[in-house]
Amino acid sequence: MQTQILSPSPRQIERAAEALRQGQLVAIPTETVYGLAGNGLDEAAVTQIFAVKERPRFNPLILHLAAGIPLETLQGWLLDLSAFTPVAQERLATLTNTFWPGPLTLVLPKSTLVPDLVSSGLPTVALRVPAHPVAQALLQALQMPLAAPSANRFGRISPTSARAVYAELSGRIPYILDGGPCAVGVESTVLKLSPEGIPTLLRPGGIPLETLEAHLGLRIRLPAESTGSSAHPRESPGQLSSHYAPSKPLLLLPRGIFQLQPADWQQIQSQSLGHARVGILGFSREPEKLLQHLQPHFPAATLHLEVLDPDPSLAASSLFASLRRLDEGAATLLLAEPPPLQQGLGHAMMDRLQRASRPWNPLPP
Repeated sequence: MQTQILSPSPRQIERAAEALRQGQLVAIPTETVYGLAGNGLDEAAVTQIFAVKERPRFNPLILHLAAGIPLETLQGWLLDLSAFTPVAQERLATLTNTFWPGPLTLVLPKSTLVPDLVSSGLPTVALRVPAHPVAQALLQALQMPLAAPSANRFGRISPTSARAVYAELSGRIPYILDGGPCAVGVESTVLKLSPEGIPTLLRPGGIPLETLEAHLGLRIRLPAESTGSSAHPRESPGQLSSHYAPSKPLLLLPRGIFQLQPADWQQIQSQSLGHARVGILGFSREPEKLLQHLQPHFPAATLHLEVLDPDPSLAASSLFASLRRLDEGAATLLLAEPPPLQQGLGHAMMDRLQRASRPWNPLPP
C-alpha cells in the first residue's frame, strides 16, 4: 500500500472523509498527537486499527467527536447515563462545557451501540472532542465518532507531525492528513466520572490535574496503581507500565542534571560503558552551559543533546519530537532528565518519560 500525505484543504479533507466512510483508516492531526482514525462504530474498521498498530485488544480506544453535540444526544447514542445522579450530571456538564473541545477525555458508561472492541469489553467508553481545526472539519463532515489512538506502532513514541506518522506507518495506511505540528504535544488527560460524580484521574495529559481540581472545586482521585499493569490496563489507554518508548535504551535520571551527586554520576557512567555516542534529553534555556557541565562526565563519548525549554507548555509540545530525533540519531544510549516541575504538564511529561524508560533498567530515584 502506498501512503499519501494530504494537505488540509477542503478537497483533501473530503477525500479523507470518504476513505473513512468506506471503512479505511486515516491518520489525522489533533492538538495533542496524531491519531490513527477509523469509524468507531464499525467493528471491521476498529479491528484494522488494532492490526495496523499491532495493539493488544485489551487496551481500549478513545472515540473522537465533532464539537457541539449536546449531552442529551450522546445519552442513548454513545452513553448510558441512566444511573448518573444529579451531582454527576452537573459535574459532567461542567466539564464538557468548559474543556470541550480540548485535550480532556472522559470515561463514562457506554451504550450498547459502542462495539465492545472499542472499550475492550469494559462497560465504559472514553470520549473526547479535539480542538484541532483540521480534525474538527473532518469530524463535522463525517458526523460519526472516530476511534483514533496515537498513529504509531504500539508502545512506540507518539507522533506529533505528519512526517513522524509516515516514519511509523508508511505502507500500512492509505492517507495521512497533515495538520502541522501538534500544539500540546502530549496525549489528553483522561478522567473517569462515576455515576455518583466522583472523578478519578486515569492518565495525566494536556489539561493539568490542578486545573481540573480548581474548576470542580474538589480533589480528584488518583488510581490505586498509578502505573497500571504491564499485562492488563484498566479503562483507559496510556496505563501500561511500558509505553511511548524509543527503540534504543532510555534511562531516566534520578534528578535534574545539575543536582546529580557523585554517586549518581558513578552509576550513570557504569550504565554508559560501551556506548561511544550518548543522547541526552535535558531541560535548559542555556544549552551550551548544559553541554559544558555534561562533557567531563562522558570523556570517552560523543554527546547528542536535545534541549527542551523549562517552561512546561513549551517543553510538552516538543517532548515526543525531541525523543524521536534522539532515537533516529547516532546515539546508542539515551538519558533523560526529569522535568524541573512535577506539576501541571510537568506531571504528564514525567509520566511519559517513566513509561518510556520502563523497558530498560531505569536508574533508581
